[in-house]
Amino acid sequence: MITIGKLVIDMYAVKNAVVNRFKNICKERNIATNELANIAGITPSTVYSLFDESRQNVSITTIKILCDGLEMSLGEFFSSEEFDSLEQEIE
Repeated sequence: MITIGKLVIDMYAVKNAVVNRFKNICKERNIATNELANIAGITPSTVYSLFDESRQNVSITTIKILCDGLEMSLGEFFSSEEFDSLEQEIE
C-alpha cells in the first residue's frame, strides 16, 4: 500500500486488476502469453514479469504497448468490470 496524506492506495489491487484484464482478453481471443508478447513486439519475459504475483508495480507504458498489440485503446482496456469494481480510494 502507498500512503499519500490521508490517501491509502492498494497498488496490489490495481495491478491485479490489470493482470486479470489481460488474462481475460487473452482467454476471450484464445491468445497464449507468448503470443501476446509477440503481437505486441515485446519479450515474453516482460509479459511473464507483468503476470508475476510477487511484482507490485506495472508500467503504463507496458500496458499501452500490450494494448497496441491487441489493437485496443487504453480507454477500451480500462473500461471494464475489473476496474469498475475497485474500491474508491478517496471518500
